[in-house]
Amino acid sequence: MNENPLYPQATAQINEKRVELAPENMEAWRTFSRQTYKAGKLSEQTKQLIAIAVAHVTQCPYCIRSHTRQALRKGVTKQEIMEAIWVAAEMRAGAAVAHSAISIDEMEHDS
Repeated sequence: MNENPLYPQATAQINEKRVELAPENMEAWRTFSRQTYKAGKLSEQTKQLIAIAVAHVTQCPYCIRSHTRQALRKGVTKQEIMEAIWVAAEMRAGAAVAHSAISIDEMEHDS
């Protein structure tokens, strides 16, 4: 059940509509996605952990669910997932601190 009307439930019908409206784009997207998450220099597990962290920073509820599910299927532990989320939280907070340099610079020029 979808408790948040802002984000409709991800359904096969919505995906079919995407394909209907832009079939070539969807095929390109699927190819790109499959290639991106294939094991290479980074394992599939590591790539899923990166995706989980990024999904939390970008705040994409669909991505959070999807990549958490994929990570678990790839053998990633719940503890590893939570650790990746904490890294994301630190990076998001760190960005706010780092960007304070812009405000400090502006305040220095304002005086």
